[in-house]
Amino acid sequence: MNAIQDYAVIGDCRSAALVARDGSIDWLCWPRFDSPSIFGRILDDRAGFWSLAPTTPFTVTRSYLENTNVLQTRVQTASGSVVLTDLMPVASEEQKRTLFLPDHEILRIVECERGEVEVQMRLEPRPGYARQQIRIRDTGALGIRVDMPHGLLALRTDMSVDGVADDGVRARMTLRSGQACYASLTFADDWPAVLPPLGAWSREAVRRSVAWWRDWAAHITYDGPARDAVVRSALVLKLLAYAPSGAVVAAPTTSLPERLGGDLNWDYRFCWLRDASLTVRALFGLGCVEEADAFISWLLHTTRLTRPELRILYDVHGNTPDDEETLAHFGGFRGSRPVRIGNAAAEQLQLDVYGEVIDAATHSVRTGATLDRETQRMLCGFGEYVCRHWNQPDEGIWEPRSGKGHNTHSRVLCWTALDRLLQLHEKGHLGHVPVRQFEETRERIRNEVQLRAWNVTRDSYVARLDGDGLDASLLLLAWYGFEDARSDRMRKTYARVQEHLGAGNGLLYRYRRTDSPGEGAFGICSFWGAEYLALGGGSIDEAEAAFARLCRYANDVGLFAEELDPQTGAALGNFPQAFTHVGLINAALSLARRRQGDRPVERAVPPRPPESRHPEARA
Repeated sequence: MNAIQDYAVIGDCRSAALVARDGSIDWLCWPRFDSPSIFGRILDDRAGFWSLAPTTPFTVTRSYLENTNVLQTRVQTASGSVVLTDLMPVASEEQKRTLFLPDHEILRIVECERGEVEVQMRLEPRPGYARQQIRIRDTGALGIRVDMPHGLLALRTDMSVDGVADDGVRARMTLRSGQACYASLTFADDWPAVLPPLGAWSREAVRRSVAWWRDWAAHITYDGPARDAVVRSALVLKLLAYAPSGAVVAAPTTSLPERLGGDLNWDYRFCWLRDASLTVRALFGLGCVEEADAFISWLLHTTRLTRPELRILYDVHGNTPDDEETLAHFGGFRGSRPVRIGNAAAEQLQLDVYGEVIDAATHSVRTGATLDRETQRMLCGFGEYVCRHWNQPDEGIWEPRSGKGHNTHSRVLCWTALDRLLQLHEKGHLGHVPVRQFEETRERIRNEVQLRAWNVTRDSYVARLDGDGLDASLLLLAWYGFEDARSDRMRKTYARVQEHLGAGNGLLYRYRRTDSPGEGAFGICSFWGAEYLALGGGSIDEAEAAFARLCRYANDVGLFAEELDPQTGAALGNFPQAFTHVGLINAALSLARRRQGDRPVERAVPPRPPESRHPEARA
């Protein structure tokens, strides 16, 4: 069975698929990121896949075409070599209108570079999380049709089909140097499928997609350390941004384990408010203004629906996800059960999200955006809600299912919410604001955190008021400006976090608790450690070294999961994880600014350009 890091991702800004090193697509949800799976072998051998590979033993090297999400896998056999190109085609809005392109397609092309290689294809769709009945028919020139209860799959290929049955399709072809074969799988949910031609049309689809991704990547303004890793991370965020709404999903997968064989398996195919300000800061910092604006627009629209109360997570259209459900018939990744769909964290109370939403809006204003009166009233209403509820216990940033507590991070984000609202008011971006109430509450929160979250015995800030446990989110006190990174308290807190949560080579656990044995080091927390140094907690050399070490933990195509096994470097958790890539980008941005004069600098975002020319994503 493939390891998590053996996968690469392809996508079209509406859905995504995971492609293994051996040429098997083992995860695909259509038509949306959070739709039921069509291929789910990554979670159960019987849950469907689409493989394309030589019939004899082979070795593999792979990479994305530069500045794209088009994957190329070079396969060497004893008799020759082939190149497999995998992508979900993308195009401009004008091209979609004029060329009548399919709404959902995976295109696979195999080209023989040397010698002679026999390749074999196996298509075994198992829709609805392998719970739905299907009918597969060979319709000749119209391709192979897979009738499903909720949609139609159509496979077209110039390979020789030697088996069609309701359990799948088999095909093979022997390629000689210079020859190629093609396979296109399309999905339509409530209208007849558009069937694109193969051959030259397929090559043109690749050319269009490569140009589209490169045009988008060309607008990235970052020019600092590890630029290739930063651009790859930006491409991951773009792929995970749902084009019709602007929402950025946390990951395209569900239930990939944080602990092998354990039960820390969650559905991450949704958008978390918790990630908001971190994601927006990363997008604006890279010059991805349209994506940042779209995400904030989605964020503000979504939060209107439940204001002043905010939910923790939403689906890509801003709705509450379905109730959490266990797929008892799935064996799980390497036996890691249960496999869950939906996420019960949607019902939790996390007060930190108010600070995240307001800080994200503040980032937008700093780049030149304006707030309409309705948005001003909404943000002010969030501030009044914080004033009434900031001292309540909540579940906190990591969403434990063990009960509520008085979490330091939540208190600091409540302080952040009021602090940013007062900043916006002072600069004339908010109208009527209860200034005195916000100022007094902000000061009460600061005093409580400084008194009750500082543990004299630990000589450090701690995760919960009056407690003694440590949490990597304490490093964000400097990120949000609650503490200066160079303050005595922050330096001591960083030292304690490294001492008690360090996993070696710059990796950090998010916490160490009795209920978390075997959990991996947390990706974004590790990058928070590097960014703390870049913000002034250490020297420029320390920050650069820490950042470089962490970048080396990416897999062979530059992707990160949620967590890492500190002993082996193996990926753990859902994959690829937007949060980890956001952490990489933000650490790089802080490090690049630190390099400017070799001195600590305040967090900032560049001004928005007068006009953006980013191509539109498929919608």
